[in-house]
Amino acid sequence: MALGLGSRVFGDVLPVFVAEHFGDALWACMIYFGFRTCYTHKKISFSLWCSLAFCFAIEGSQLYQASWIIYLRETTLGAFVLGKGFLTADLVRYTAGAASAALLDLAWPWRKRS
Repeated sequence: MALGLGSRVFGDVLPVFVAEHFGDALWACMIYFGFRTCYTHKKISFSLWCSLAFCFAIEGSQLYQASWIIYLRETTLGAFVLGKGFLTADLVRYTAGAASAALLDLAWPWRKRS
């Protein structure tokens, strides 16, 4: 979470590509590992698909513009969780982040099976 927030706060000193893309990718990584922590007995693909569905649903919810949810999005926590506006590029960033997290999970040394 700190890395994702840092990519937003220090965006002016980071490379443009990192500042523009890494925050959303890291958020998707966090969601992936949240699902992975809650569902350790399930396959990695389960956490990957659940995290993508969650991220895509949050992004899709940004198309909904009722006054009560706009009010929530104007709060700091609401902006972090719900986002501000729909961007198709965010779907690509989420996919890259969740896929990277799943690959890291697969490659992790403790995963070696006997």
